[in-house]
Amino acid sequence: MSQPSATLPPLPDPRGALARAWAHPDVRSVAIGVAAVLVFHLLLWLVGPHLITVAPVRPVAADSSTARDFNIEFAPEEFEKPAPPPPPQKFVETNPEAPENTPDKTNNFAAQNQQVAQQKPTPDSKSDRPATEGKVDHESNQIVSGRLSEPVELQSPQPPAMNIPVADTPVTPPRAEQNPLTGDAKIEGDNATGIGSNLAKRLENAKAVPEKIEGVRDAAEVQGATSLQPAIDPRNPRPRPQIVKQQQVRPAILAENKFGTQNVGLTGYDARWSDYGAYLQRVIDTVQIQWERLILSMIAMPAGGSTVSVKFVMDDDGKITEIRNVEASSTANETAVRACISAIKDRSPYGPWTDDMRAVLGTQQEMTFTFYYQ
Repeated sequence: MSQPSATLPPLPDPRGALARAWAHPDVRSVAIGVAAVLVFHLLLWLVGPHLITVAPVRPVAADSSTARDFNIEFAPEEFEKPAPPPPPQKFVETNPEAPENTPDKTNNFAAQNQQVAQQKPTPDSKSDRPATEGKVDHESNQIVSGRLSEPVELQSPQPPAMNIPVADTPVTPPRAEQNPLTGDAKIEGDNATGIGSNLAKRLENAKAVPEKIEGVRDAAEVQGATSLQPAIDPRNPRPRPQIVKQQQVRPAILAENKFGTQNVGLTGYDARWSDYGAYLQRVIDTVQIQWERLILSMIAMPAGGSTVSVKFVMDDDGKITEIRNVEASSTANETAVRACISAIKDRSPYGPWTDDMRAVLGTQQEMTFTFYYQ
């Protein structure tokens, strides 16, 4: 009896199976993800030891827990000197006749402490300057106008009184009028040895004189005296008495200001005193006097309304170190421009600055003076 034979199935092809699996999208995504994870871990295993270093841990002594070192570093700017205060805001020229009074708060500085005031108050107004009548659309830091006189040290000495020449002929004062005592009412007593008298109204200038003396009614009573009258020297004339008192301030072109203050008093400006304000006021007054002196010697005066602005630099010794710019109106001639520059430079130096001025202004300051020819 024959045994039946068994037939084995053919073995599957591995390449075909892989190809069929790769063709399926889900299988292909899983295979790519697994490959990427394997590559990442392989790189981490190779590079990781070079990136991570472990420092050895030093044992801490038992008594070192309370002793610790701290290194503190300060930023360099914390040790820098504080910035100097800003320079004064605005210089104004005050009224020297107004009383000294320090204002509560102001940005103005001047040669003296002064509080704003005016003779006729402006209701509900709190301006830092008084109301003034002047030129419209004109900037001015002055509130009063006057005239400056020469400083005392610049005046020529007066000769002593004993050396004053006198006139050749002594001057005799006029004779005073005198009237004798008169009367027309007689009073006699009963006693023959009594005293009688005449009653009458006393006349002006009545004296016990025998007869009337003609003369000046209000003349001095000293008779027969003579006086020596100083002779007139045409080279040194005596000053004419001033009827109207002028303030010792610069001539000013005031600005029109309708809004003043409600404070009543002499015209004043809100301002605080400072070394710089007092120094600058002396410089301005000196330049003003020198400029007026140069104007008197001018041959060709510029037209009225001409202006010249000079920008210059002054150092802390009071010297004019540089004339930076000069601007003149079309009506100002060359002589007018030179007079303004000379008025600033001729009297230089104006004196050293104080320590307070140097702390605020440094070693030099730029200024601009504007000259108005009227």
